[in-house]
Amino acid sequence: MIHFIISIIVGAIIGWLAGIIMKSKNGILINIILGLAGGFVGKLIFGTLTGGLLSWVGDILFSVIGACILIAVVRFIKKK
Repeated sequence: MIHFIISIIVGAIIGWLAGIIMKSKNGILINIILGLAGGFVGKLIFGTLTGGLLSWVGDILFSVIGACILIAVVRFIKKK
């Protein structure tokens, strides 16, 4: 249970950070959700590419990249 709570907190921080990096106007709640999903996407993509040999720093970095990708996708979809 504690790991789940920590994952939520870290995902929220990642979403907030990705929102700042991308200058997102989605709102903090959407950025938190995208941070949680981005963590999954980032670990899925980069974990596969690196064979799962990531430290926690790599996990966080790739999670932020994944969240930024999702923010860009949402921004693209909103434009249409």
